[in-house]
Amino acid sequence: MTTAAPVKTQYEAIIGLETHCQLSTHTKIFSYSSTEFGATPNTNIDPICMGLPGVLPVLNQKVLEYAVKAGLALNCQISPYSKFDRKQYFYPDLPKNYQISQYDFPIAEHGWLEIELPDKEGNAIRKKIGITRLHMEEDAGKLVHAGSDRLSGSTYSLVDYNRAGIPLIEIVSEPDLRSGQEAAEYAQELRRIVRYIGVSDGNMQEGSLRCDVNISVRLVGQKEFGTKVEIKNMNSFTAIQKAIEYEIERQITAIESGEKISQETRLWEEGSQRTISMRSKEGSSDYRYFPEPDLPPIEVSNEQLEQWRSELPELPAQKRHRYESELGLSPYDARVLTDDRLVAEYFEMAVAANANPKQTANWVMGDIAAYLNTEKLKITEIALKPLILAELITLIEDGTITGKIAKEILPELLSKGGSVKDLVKDKTVISGDQLEAMIDEVIANHPKELEQYRSGKTKLQGFFVGQVMKKTSGRADPKLTNQLLNQKLNG
Repeated sequence: MTTAAPVKTQYEAIIGLETHCQLSTHTKIFSYSSTEFGATPNTNIDPICMGLPGVLPVLNQKVLEYAVKAGLALNCQISPYSKFDRKQYFYPDLPKNYQISQYDFPIAEHGWLEIELPDKEGNAIRKKIGITRLHMEEDAGKLVHAGSDRLSGSTYSLVDYNRAGIPLIEIVSEPDLRSGQEAAEYAQELRRIVRYIGVSDGNMQEGSLRCDVNISVRLVGQKEFGTKVEIKNMNSFTAIQKAIEYEIERQITAIESGEKISQETRLWEEGSQRTISMRSKEGSSDYRYFPEPDLPPIEVSNEQLEQWRSELPELPAQKRHRYESELGLSPYDARVLTDDRLVAEYFEMAVAANANPKQTANWVMGDIAAYLNTEKLKITEIALKPLILAELITLIEDGTITGKIAKEILPELLSKGGSVKDLVKDKTVISGDQLEAMIDEVIANHPKELEQYRSGKTKLQGFFVGQVMKKTSGRADPKLTNQLLNQKLNG
């Protein structure tokens, strides 16, 4: 007699992200130093970002503008009144031993963004993820660990203060995410939005976008949250997904084994593909927040708010919806085309010139994307402009040239540009009496194959099509060629 295997208890993950996004201003949040990435260590510094005695911070107006625009793009309520606070903690790369941030009166609250995941049939599953708050703050410096020791690793650390005072917005999500895939998509959508509105380059490799994950697990149906664990040190969307998936399994295994989950900060170790404990997690009271005495409160007028709102472009989710409803594109095509604002604008310019939307999408996502990837170019840097692409597609659609001919001239259009009609003047589609005469000649030159065809080997029609295409150098009208061959071979 066999015994049934025990049913594994069902858990669900509760996930929220804290995302630090570096703003693309030329100078720091409270001083005049450059924000250039990759400068010689400790050269982009000044008395204000170093916290020297007798200096006073002054808010960079562009930082406020970018923060408000980001809040609006995330459907947040913009606070008419907000203020800065001091967040106290000691760390070697924090020159003042406190960080100027925002605590109880952030610039924006109560927003949301929409994520989109494909189902098995390729349809879009959409979900709104709440945004708790968005606030402005300054970045800390950077520790560079150097030297080597067989047991302890690095033997000393260097401090680079170039990043100290770099303007950041911190975006805190609601705990609405339930999987690593959802969290990775949330982070990608957030990056799309800040890039679309021009407030950040969102480059994770350079630290312009940094995500910390808060994650706990609980029994399905349970209302109370489990013990929250924070994960840091994830520098890609893939790492975010993998770290979450690992941590979910780790916490479930610990709970099932009777272990207690500690509230702590853990690091994602890329090499071993696991999270490791770093330190116990601080609470907000540990930071001893108090109002920043050197900066006045911030008031955003309705007039200024509406001005900044009017400057926002159409956002990625709005474009996706429009491409599907108005242009008839699939969710997949809409998603790929809207990932980059420049690509979306290129596509829309071609469609505005009466190019077929689906055919335009195929060219942009196929041959053009491959060329951009190979040549390491942006779509605005190629010689094939949207109007030329529209002309190429129109000539294919009206039968002037074939798709094969279009692909033959595409490399020159991509690298040099020029007129499509000039490039194809000797390659236009052959049809009418000229095509019929060529088909007659092909049939006359292959009597053996003609006899076999009429004896029942009808698949030989493909052979005759190939011979016609060869004779016309691929310029024969494919549809008409098949029609004429069918008539003549069976006549």
